[in-house]
Amino acid sequence: MNDAALFFAVFLACLVEAVEATTIVLAAGSTRHWRSAVFGVLAGVAVLVVAVAIAGPAIALLPLGILRLVVGGVLLVFGLQWIRKAVLRASGYKALHDEELIFQKQVAAARRAESTRRGAVKDWYAFTLSFKGVVLEGLEVVFIVLTFGANQQNLPLATIAAAAAVVVVVVLGVVVRGPLSRVPENTLKFIVGVMLTGFGVFWGAEGAGAVWPGADLALLVIVPAIAIVSLALAWGMRSYRLSKASERGTTAPQSPQTVLVPATGGDHAAATEATASTVSAAASGTPTAASGAAPDAPAAVAPKRSVRSRLASFGAFWYDFIVGDDWQIAAGVALSFVVTYAVSFSPLAWVVVPLFVLALIPYGVKRALR
Repeated sequence: MNDAALFFAVFLACLVEAVEATTIVLAAGSTRHWRSAVFGVLAGVAVLVVAVAIAGPAIALLPLGILRLVVGGVLLVFGLQWIRKAVLRASGYKALHDEELIFQKQVAAARRAESTRRGAVKDWYAFTLSFKGVVLEGLEVVFIVLTFGANQQNLPLATIAAAAAVVVVVVLGVVVRGPLSRVPENTLKFIVGVMLTGFGVFWGAEGAGAVWPGADLALLVIVPAIAIVSLALAWGMRSYRLSKASERGTTAPQSPQTVLVPATGGDHAAATEATASTVSAAASGTPTAASGAAPDAPAAVAPKRSVRSRLASFGAFWYDFIVGDDWQIAAGVALSFVVTYAVSFSPLAWVVVPLFVLALIPYGVKRALR
């Protein structure tokens, strides 16, 4: 993997996350208080910088084989989740990701929230919403930078690529002063999902002891193969859905916002939005829909959370962040590495992980439709 490929992969992946974070910040700033929102962004960036400063050197100390195994595994879990959602969206079984809709929801929630001042922050809701949006979306940026940069032993270039993506999105957001709905985010997510999965297959198999024929050139076969399988699956599912609708004498919905079959597992942006809104509402004393209180009802006093409860929530967050919403996919990835290691003496050991992944893509989609 040369420097150009590293830069391109990190740039595209971080571009998607930057768009989602910018949408949240724009909603907080334009609706509430810009200075407070900017303070929240700066605080979030500071947290992410500290995370990189701590985790970067620690990851670099790992032996290359273990590093590739760990990085490949997490990239595969991430990539397979992104592909699953992309296939469901492309086939019409899941709503397309709509930054305009997310922006309007954030604006509506921000307008309902009370204004609370804390120290130098005039609007605590705007601060908290921006902070949580930047940190939650930024964690994926940090993960992508560390995994790609450490594995290629070029962390500075990966950092520059991520910074370039963030700068491009922020400049566009400032110019537009609204959600970046014209960015083909669903297409980008599909491309990034394929790329993450492809690199995960390559590095994970190497870390498990397999030797790729052609070395890095194998990526030129792995990535297109994953893309073809995913596109074929999306096309087949869409054709099946349309044929079923035709047999019933109904017209398939044309709106990308219509979800025909509920898919298990929440979208990361929706989860970010919900988490940020809930935390912000709690900070400002505004009840949320999850609490069951009416919008105009007096805010209930939240009970104090025990240390055990906080630790459980912290662990649940990282479990969801790394393993995702389908543990069987993560288990399948781990099993593929175990089998590869067991047959690593064979010159054909490299075929194990790709075969597992090509089976896990439709399996994950099928489980999401149950």
